[in-house]
Formats: sequence, structure tokens, C-alpha cells
Amino acid sequence: MKQINAEIIAVGTELLLGQIANTNAQWISQELSTYGVNVFYHGVVGDNLKRVADTFSQAKDRSDLVIVTGGLGPTEDDLTREAFQLVSKLDIMEHRPSLNKIEAYFQKQGMEMTPNNRKQSHVFTNANVLENKVGMAPGMIVSQQKQNWVFLPGVPKEMKQMMKDDVIPFIQEITENESIIESMVMRFIGIGEAKLEDEIIDIIQSQVNPTIAPLAQADGVVIRLTAKADSINTASNLLQDTKRKILERVGSHFVGINEETIDRKIISLLKEKGKTIAAAESLTGGKFTENLISVKGASTVCSGGIVCYNTNVKTDVLGVSAKTIAEEGTVSEACAIEMANKVRNLLNTNIGISFTGIAGPEPIENKPVGLVYIALCDENTQFVVEKCNFHGSREAIRRKAVLKGFELLLNYLK
Repeated sequence: MKQINAEIIAVGTELLLGQIANTNAQWISQELSTYGVNVFYHGVVGDNLKRVADTFSQAKDRSDLVIVTGGLGPTEDDLTREAFQLVSKLDIMEHRPSLNKIEAYFQKQGMEMTPNNRKQSHVFTNANVLENKVGMAPGMIVSQQKQNWVFLPGVPKEMKQMMKDDVIPFIQEITENESIIESMVMRFIGIGEAKLEDEIIDIIQSQVNPTIAPLAQADGVVIRLTAKADSINTASNLLQDTKRKILERVGSHFVGINEETIDRKIISLLKEKGKTIAAAESLTGGKFTENLISVKGASTVCSGGIVCYNTNVKTDVLGVSAKTIAEEGTVSEACAIEMANKVRNLLNTNIGISFTGIAGPEPIENKPVGLVYIALCDENTQFVVEKCNFHGSREAIRRKAVLKGFELLLNYLK
């Protein structure tokens, strides 16, 4: 297999201003690693012709494969083509099939096509033009001397379509990679990245194929397994064997495989067990219910929720005892239990879950910021209560509370 050193460059001032995150580079790096391509540099450059050209010049001197995202649109600040022309001296031409597609789009929409939209059909002479099946501007692969340049739109769904349809097969060709490569993402909750790695460090250090890569994410920790073999069956067996070894150590924290996220797992388990759920949310303000009902088919198991941020809503709508609040406070185990039980009764579900706590910025009821109580109550009036002390920003505390609620629910349903 031929070794290729790659570089990823994102073009767009909005990335530098922090208006959007550079998720394209993260996704492309993950894909390239699967096919044995080393990514040595990530770059972000604003919409300035000289700076983009300078960035391309640096990449020209140090990388075998350069993947550029963004700057292929119709406006004056879309400068990727112009900047690469300065570096490469290649001619730019109009790609008639792409222009026909653009013209047909405007005609179908009954809209006037402004002249600058023709720019989206511009490509370099002798480029391998990549069809944009979900947008306007085509992508390109340009081979110059021993270096390959890939130009892709910045819109993630357009970029991913071209990567999967055209770029990955091209990379397999230039790397002379004839192996079957299969990957698996294992998802975990209730365990940190460092702790997870420590539990399986000997497996990681001794494992060559599949490779094992732990990674912390907003909704828990994932382990990406990547296996290479001469057949799909052999690669799959390698993945399953490594998965088994990992689960023997940390299986109690396991959520699911690949797209089986925690919210999807919860919906699946609720359906499997014939259970319904409702939520009473103070601290989280509806975030738990929002995450739950984002999953297709959630309506069969999630009746709804009550956002009881104000104390009066807790007592007058939800029915929490005024005595409980007077004696224990709104941020207390007793209040959390009543909230979970009341919402279960009000919405006639098998399970009630509640969230109450202090996200900040100031303490409440002489209790510290980050103190959170989460309670589960079922039809047998059995309770599970978790007292948590979270740290971080107001938003981080609320997010961690939702995640902990999912963890409690997962353990209960298991």
C-alpha cells in the first residue's frame, strides 16, 4: 500500500469568526484514517485571495493530497478557484453539464438566474469533475505532477456525497489499497474517555488490527474500531472479536453500535418493554423531552412533558406539595421524587422522570451551582434518585443533566 500524506483546508471567513464549526475537516479526517491516509495538517483560511493562495502554496510544498472545502459558490467572496489558479497557472473553463443543471434548477423554480451563478459551473481544464447530486457547484480532482488536489463544496451533505461517491474510490486507487476496510463505532455512557481507556489500555496497546480509537463526544464516549482484511467476512470477525473483548471490561456502560445513539437506544428499549414515559423538567427546560422526541417513532412511548421552571408551576400545575418545597426546597431529593411521580400520574405513563437543579450563575436556596437531582418513578412507585454535582457553564450543566437522565433510564430499562 502506497503511503499518502494529506492536508485538509477549509475556506470561509465564517469558520474563523466561529459562526460555524469546521466539522467537515473532522469527518474527512476520520474517513481518510479508515483508508490508511495520514492527515498531517488542518487549515482554515478566510475569504481573501492572497491568503487563500498563500495557504495553497504552503500545501503544495508539503502534502501529497490536498482536500479543499468551500469557496466554490457564486459570490465574489468565493475565491477557491481563483486562488488555485494563481498557484497552479491552470486555465478555468465552463463545464457545460453543470451549467445545464444550474439553469434547469432556476427554470424549474420559476426564478431568474443571475449571471454570477454561472461561476458555479467553472472548473479547471483537464480536471476530473465530480457531480454534485444534492447541490449546485461540482467538485473537482486535479492531478498536477505528483500531487492531487480535491475541491469540494463546503455544505456538509454535498461534500459527503462527493467524498463517498468519487473521492474515496480515487484515494483507494492512488494508494493501491486493495484491502477490505470495515469500521464500527461503539458508544458508551457514564464513563469518561480517560477511565474507558484505562480499563482497556492493554487491549489498545496489543491490538494492531483492528485499530482502537477512543473519542469523547457530547453524548458520551465512542470507540472507533477499524479492521483491514482480504474479505468482508474476515474483517467483520475481527471487529466482533475485539468488540467482545472490550465489552467484557466495560459492557455495563455500553449503549450501542454505529448510529444507535443513547436517545435511539432508550426509545428502542421502551418499545421493547412496552413502557411509556413523561418528563417533568425544571433545570433542563424541556431539553430531555426534545432529545427524546427527535427520534422517529417516539410518540408511541413518550406522552410528553411539563416544563416547571417556576415554583408556582411545580405546585399549581404539577401538584408538588407546598410543604415539600417549604421544608426541602425546589432543589432537593424530595422535590425531584414528587415531580417524577406527579408527571407520571398526570400524563398516565409507566415511568416519570424529573430534573431539578441549579445551572447558575448564582446559588439558589443556599445550594451551590451545579447541584442537580434527577429522579425516576415507575408504576410500582419505585424510585431511583441521583444527586449530581456538575461543573462548567450554565449550558454545560443542563446538557450533563440530560445525559445523566438518559444514563439512569438506560440502567433502569436494562
